[in-house]
Amino acid sequence: MARSPEPPRSPTINPPVFWISAVILLLLVLYASVFRDHAQELFAHIQGWIIGNVSWFYILAVALILGTVVFLGISRYGDIKLGPDHSTPDYNNATWFAMLFSAGMGIGLMFFGVAEPVMHFLKPPLGEGGTVMAAGEAMRITFFHWGLHAWAIYAVVALILAYFSYRHGLPLTLRSALYPLIGERIHGPLGHAVDIFAIIGTVFGVATSLGFGVSQINTGLNALFGVPVSIPVQIALIIGTTFLATLSVMSGLDKGIRRLSELNLGLAVLLLLGVMLLGPTVLILQTFVQNTGGYLSEIVSRTLNLYAYQPTDWIGGWTLFYWGWWLAWSPFVGLFIARISRGRTIREFVTGVLLVPTAFTLLWMTVFGNTAIHMILDQGLTDLAAAVEKDTSLALFAFLEHFPFASVISTLAVVMVVVFFVTSADTGAMVVDMLASGGQEGTPMRQRIFWASTMGIVAIALLLADGLKALQTATIASALPFTVALLLSMRGLLKALKLDATKRDLRYQALAISPTASRAAGNWQRRLRTLAMFPRRSHVQRFISEVALPACQSLVEEWRRQGYDCSVEEGEGGRVTLKLGPSDDLFIYEIRPRAYAMPSFVLSDMAGEERKYFRAEVHLREGGQDHDVMGWSKDEVIGDILDHYERHLHYLHLVG
Repeated sequence: MARSPEPPRSPTINPPVFWISAVILLLLVLYASVFRDHAQELFAHIQGWIIGNVSWFYILAVALILGTVVFLGISRYGDIKLGPDHSTPDYNNATWFAMLFSAGMGIGLMFFGVAEPVMHFLKPPLGEGGTVMAAGEAMRITFFHWGLHAWAIYAVVALILAYFSYRHGLPLTLRSALYPLIGERIHGPLGHAVDIFAIIGTVFGVATSLGFGVSQINTGLNALFGVPVSIPVQIALIIGTTFLATLSVMSGLDKGIRRLSELNLGLAVLLLLGVMLLGPTVLILQTFVQNTGGYLSEIVSRTLNLYAYQPTDWIGGWTLFYWGWWLAWSPFVGLFIARISRGRTIREFVTGVLLVPTAFTLLWMTVFGNTAIHMILDQGLTDLAAAVEKDTSLALFAFLEHFPFASVISTLAVVMVVVFFVTSADTGAMVVDMLASGGQEGTPMRQRIFWASTMGIVAIALLLADGLKALQTATIASALPFTVALLLSMRGLLKALKLDATKRDLRYQALAISPTASRAAGNWQRRLRTLAMFPRRSHVQRFISEVALPACQSLVEEWRRQGYDCSVEEGEGGRVTLKLGPSDDLFIYEIRPRAYAMPSFVLSDMAGEERKYFRAEVHLREGGQDHDVMGWSKDEVIGDILDHYERHLHYLHLVG
């Protein structure tokens, strides 16, 4: 017998995005390496122009982003799920928080946890440094830079991507954020350009972080084991980190990345508790409460402060640098957060992404920052201040030298830095692979290896050519056009959520069961028998094939006679689906078997026989409705379909 031809495999890359991204990456690396001085001068000029002319725009945009995210969390839109109405989260809260923390800014806390508070303490934007007043101001500034604003930027990008991907079936790539603006054109050249931009930003963001970050690892190894601080050692560290990241990304999200994230969080908590218990514990707790109060009381004025009446270059080197960096990183981090947040409501999402990581971050900054300031201000350890001013990558290890068991704690810190970098690299490779493959998962191993290796190669090339600073500046400057697109996408998200909420309100105005079913409830004996049944899958599938399917077919025949474009399909698992109307306003009514655990009072009567029972549940385009039609007659099913269709038409009338 002749074998039937195998169906063609769907491509695992999006060729325009993949190849154009690879070529542009190569050209930019060559430019930053061969014409290093010119590149640094050009990108520095661009960044200087942004700071001098549009700093107000960055400040205002980040304020709008934070306000929008908070509004979405507390508004009526908070109950909308990032996915169908019946979806559930893919990960438990602990795993979800661990992955948020590791991808968001875990490595930044290791690098700046000591360095930034000390630098602000020594050189505040206004006033005299090295004083008690400067200490409090230093912690409030640090909280401001690492608090709600940073996570709000990540959250809004992730929210836009997750909503349109999981709720509207669009690909999980950055182009989907522009769907409210350009519609189906996201699948054309404009969409390709957006994904290319995201790939380039992600690769350079991770590569520059790897390049700068190995200096901290090298410094720690030098302090612990006398390993020389040199370019060859740092190249070897990049190769080792990239190799570990490649192994992680090869094992997939649910194994490598998840396990590394949980390890990261566990080590971070261990180091945090160690410093807190061995340091000035009572002072740390007191300052954490006071720092938090000062941060929250000043959040509005500090958010909009441009130092317009007291001109200073400080804001360009700190606040605007951070805002640009968070915005430049947001396509990468936002897409990763979207990938792990399916099934959560918007309120759960905002609470988890905005509040939990922020609280941990602020506690971390207090434990390390206030302890370091206490050492300098109260204990007179001026050598720590000198070490931070000389080399920020040395700050953490110079700080840990003053603790009991310094070598043990420093070794833990080095391990943490390495694991954090591995996590950043593997999540970056996963995100870039998704962008280059049109949002597909389960791509061939060679693609994930290619992107993980590319990040390491780019980092090594830029390290050898001293081009890291130029590409870091370029990455931050690229945040300006992205911010404009992001604000427009936020407006589109709010519009889509308003339509979604209107549709939900119309559904919930109806009774919990169909009005048709209520009118047909006169036969109470049959209704009672239905309620007392706990059907098996075979019973529900027989009901669907003998009652629900003929009901849908009868409606389709009548609608087609009236000139409507409609269809009925039998799908996987015994489901039946009716579709009516154009794709933009498509009405979907589906009945599918859904399993539930048998109630305990029934199990006790079954002499220990454990099994599940099934319901014939109605699903609309928005997802499952928790609405069982098992045991209904054909006419009752037709009536239920018409009830839902009538509400659909009413919704179109309201929003048309």
